[in-house]
Amino acid sequence: MTDRNRPTTVGPAGALGRRLYLLLLALVFVAVFATAQAGRDPWHTLFVDPLINFLVLFNNVLLGQFGLAIIFFTLFMRLVTLPLTIRQFQSTKAMSAIQPRVQEIQKKYKDPKRRQEELMKLYQEAGVNPLGCLMPMLIQFPVWIALYRALIVLVGGVPEAVVDLSQHLYPWSYLYSAIPLEQHFLWLNLGRPDATFVLPILVGVTTYLQQKVSTAGSTATTPEQQQMNQTLNLMMPLMFVWFTLAVPSGLGLYWLVSNVISVGISYFVYGKRGIDWRRVLLPFPEPAATARGAGRPTSSRRGDHERRRRGKR
Repeated sequence: MTDRNRPTTVGPAGALGRRLYLLLLALVFVAVFATAQAGRDPWHTLFVDPLINFLVLFNNVLLGQFGLAIIFFTLFMRLVTLPLTIRQFQSTKAMSAIQPRVQEIQKKYKDPKRRQEELMKLYQEAGVNPLGCLMPMLIQFPVWIALYRALIVLVGGVPEAVVDLSQHLYPWSYLYSAIPLEQHFLWLNLGRPDATFVLPILVGVTTYLQQKVSTAGSTATTPEQQQMNQTLNLMMPLMFVWFTLAVPSGLGLYWLVSNVISVGISYFVYGKRGIDWRRVLLPFPEPAATARGAGRPTSSRRGDHERRRRGKR
């Protein structure tokens, strides 16, 4: 295996990053336990309330534009999770590079236990984790729930919401000066689902592009994997379209901006020539038979024709 094709291994920086994230998770766990012991709701105290105050602070800085506050919060969250996201794409590229060796092991070892041991050994040598791509999603999921609850409090659209909001704000006069918040942004009412269907469609399209671009460095080696990837690429956008139709538009705006950022990160990691945009934009891959026949270079087919013609002479 040449150096160019060698899978990327985890260096000291990557190991240090993992330790820092584990330390952060440990601190969060301790904080949850401490707030529970104090008789307070850990979820609201540690996640929803800080997010509410964070958004109100951004709203004040951005001259009362709550939609811009959500966009800047999205940029902040993607910046925090950027090391994990880049590591996810690098792991995808490394997994694609070792697929030939994975196939060799699957053919060589018929015993499932022995085959799994050899695969784990290969993953350790290559420095990849098959489940590493799930980490950014696991971090984003509680953010989605907290943002949903925060939007209900911030732009609930009922008079009681203003009273409820004052109970979640920290005792800073700068935050109270923003109440009530402007819940309209462009054509959206950030506290309600988008009735025009424009935002759900945009979220669905960008989710599809994000799914395809994020897997641009991977290669499905079996028909089962190809079918699974194709199903996910179609099901995930439809799911997020349905979610966006049912939740406040502020959360849909978060998903839309997050998807656009993910596509940009993928372009940065894979490079201009590392992404087959035809493969990204087409909803279905080319048939295997077509790929085998038409995938050969034109010059190679012409060379075969010339050799057959000379042999007849």
